[in-house]
Amino acid sequence: MSPAHIFQMHLVLGYVPWLFFLTLYVLPRLKAVDASEIQRAIAVLHSFRFFGLAFLVPGVVGSNLPASFSTFAAYGDFATGLLAMLAVFTFRMRPAFWLFTAAFNLVGAADILTDYYHGTQVGLPELSGQLGATYAIPVLFVPLLMITHGLAFTLMARARTTAAVLQTNRA
Repeated sequence: MSPAHIFQMHLVLGYVPWLFFLTLYVLPRLKAVDASEIQRAIAVLHSFRFFGLAFLVPGVVGSNLPASFSTFAAYGDFATGLLAMLAVFTFRMRPAFWLFTAAFNLVGAADILTDYYHGTQVGLPELSGQLGATYAIPVLFVPLLMITHGLAFTLMARARTTAAVLQTNRA
C-alpha cells in the first residue's frame, strides 16, 4: 500500500474511534450537563490548537511541505486556539463567552475544511511524509476537533430553538 493510500485511510479512520468514544462514553453523560459547561469543555480542548504553529517549524515538518498548506493551517489553528482561550477566560461573562464560542467554532471549522481543500489541491496525501512530527495532527487530532465543532454547533442551534420556543410560549 502506498504512503498516500495509508495517509488517506488514516484521515478517514481517524473519525471512527472518536465517534465510538463520544457516542459510548461522552454523549450519554451530556444530558445531565449544562450546555455552557459542555461548550467550555470544548473550548478548553480547542485551546490546544496553538500547536498547529508546528507546521511552520523547520525540522518538525519537511522542507517540501507546501507553504500554501502549512502557513494557512498553522495560522488558522493558532487563531482558533486564541479564540477558544478567550471563550474559556470569559466564561463568567456570558455574552462575551457566547461570542467567543461562536467565533472559535466558526473559524475552527472553516480552518479544517479549508485545510482539507488545500491539502487536496497540493497533493498532501502524496507528500504526507513531509508532515514529519505533525503527521498525527490531521489523523488523530483533527477528527476530534471537527466532531466537537459539530457538537458545539448542534448545542448552539438547540439553545437558539429552545429560546425561540420559550419566547413564543410567553407571547
